[in-house]
Amino acid sequence: MSLNMKMNILIVDDSGTMRMMFKQYMTKAGFENFVMAVDGEDAIQKLSENQIDLIISDWNMPNMDGLELLKWVRQDEKCKNIPFLMATAQGDKAQQELVKTEKGNGHIAKPFDSDQIKKKIEEIFGIKQASDEETVERKFVNGKVVMRIGHIQITDHLALGVLKHKIQTGEITPKYFELETMRMPGWNPIQDHLEKGNIDGAFVLAPIAMDLFAFDVPIKLVMLAHKNGSGFVRSMNYDKTVYDSLKSFYKYKVVDIPHKMSVHNMLAYKFLKDLGLKPGVPGKKAIDVRFEVVPPIKMPSIMKENEDVAGFMVAEPICTNAIAKGIGQMEFASSSLWDNHPCCVAAFREEFINEYTDAVYEFSSLIVEAGKMISEDKEKASEIAVNFLDPEKTIGLTTAVLYKVLSEPKGIRMDDLYPVLEDLDKIQRYMHDEMGIGKIIDLEKFVDLRFAKEACKP
Repeated sequence: MSLNMKMNILIVDDSGTMRMMFKQYMTKAGFENFVMAVDGEDAIQKLSENQIDLIISDWNMPNMDGLELLKWVRQDEKCKNIPFLMATAQGDKAQQELVKTEKGNGHIAKPFDSDQIKKKIEEIFGIKQASDEETVERKFVNGKVVMRIGHIQITDHLALGVLKHKIQTGEITPKYFELETMRMPGWNPIQDHLEKGNIDGAFVLAPIAMDLFAFDVPIKLVMLAHKNGSGFVRSMNYDKTVYDSLKSFYKYKVVDIPHKMSVHNMLAYKFLKDLGLKPGVPGKKAIDVRFEVVPPIKMPSIMKENEDVAGFMVAEPICTNAIAKGIGQMEFASSSLWDNHPCCVAAFREEFINEYTDAVYEFSSLIVEAGKMISEDKEKASEIAVNFLDPEKTIGLTTAVLYKVLSEPKGIRMDDLYPVLEDLDKIQRYMHDEMGIGKIIDLEKFVDLRFAKEACKP
């Protein structure tokens, strides 16, 4: 059985930018026929006018949101059997479970790429079963376990890159493990692979890891990956002769973030709220600044091409690179809102920790040493960073940009990777209590401090 690439696909999203990106990804994946709708009410009209084979809908939309549309579809005699994929910024596990409860056929969290959405559609039509993915067999080299660690292309994960470089050059030889790093295109693949056990651990956003733990995914946080290291970049369209304040500039505009479950979402929300604005994702709740979840490396080009996008918040080196290219200007570094805040963490599957405890101890200690090396030799770290973060030279990183990122006085820190439970609690409390996101977890059960205590001891 093959997938019908000529099927009629109804794409529902109230954002013009996102509808354009949907079409680009779907076209790249090989699909040809699309019908566009701007919200649930418009989608119902389009369903009455067209023969639709698949519905892909955003969740948060005014008038009628994606969940309300899903309920309507399942109750309508004509449409009830149309496959329905929820593609949304609602990337937390609670929302995924709700889609299943309401008989949605699948859920894909933004940001995604053409390969990911095609794979999800193949699952929906039974071409590929999610449960039939190849089981990753445990590998050993010279009697040492091969440790598989996922990461993405941001400076936040440079300690992993330095460790990899030291191993490859023979500067160090781990006693208990061989390192295999797996560079992934975004946070959602990291989340999926960590949840399914296709990797042993990952450098991942702390709120994603906490959310997985809240839904009984057997993982533990063992170390921080860094502190600080992100920024909010404002569009060059800010003109003081036109706007009397930052509040008036951002009002009714779009701000891009990398993931719903992120400290970027939290800090951008706090910044805009302190300006007197009401930021958030579109829906029933009144907002005047719209958050959109887009791939980090696409943020500068999206802002450059779209006047509605007033800014984005993301990890370095994307901020500094965009500023160097004249695309935007720094609104604030994340440390100015919360100095020494955690962001990404090193999380491991529990079964790996239990079976290969010595390897996790050794990895933790070596990551701490790699972090110290970055702080002490920024020039060498910048050279390693270019090859680790941009091996195919697709982002356009340079050692000069990376050196600037690593040298910022209030920039990224990797010389103190000890997890502080109070800081993690601050994140989960603000997101849950102020933003209505996520669950409150028992951090003492989530964080395994044995490894940090050993790695960070004087």
